[in-house]
Amino acid sequence: MFTKLPGLWHRITRAKTRTRKDWARQIQHLLKPDHPDAGKAILVCGNLNTHVLEAFYEAFPPEQAKNLPSRLEIHCTPNHGSRLNIPEIELSILTRQCLNRRVPTLEALRAEAASWNRNRN
Repeated sequence: MFTKLPGLWHRITRAKTRTRKDWARQIQHLLKPDHPDAGKAILVCGNLNTHVLEAFYEAFPPEQAKNLPSRLEIHCTPNHGSRLNIPEIELSILTRQCLNRRVPTLEALRAEAASWNRNRN
């Protein structure tokens, strides 16, 4: 998952799975530890079946699941639009700058991503 906020702040994370619950937890991390004082967060997502508000109810208790989406303004990339959308552009930059080779393990990938985050921010 990529995050870009004012001031060119980025965060990339990698996990073994990409489920609805994983997505909901990433958004919770964005809204709580990363930016607890932000009002609304504008989130640009691909049209994946994991990027749905129901994911919050699968991952969290009802009260928390209700509060998190209220801080989001979600914009999905068009189904038949240009393939050069924001997430793909970010992935392209990451690939050219960091992942232009095979990374042997998930731990090594996480270390590479963390280094890229520090350098990019």
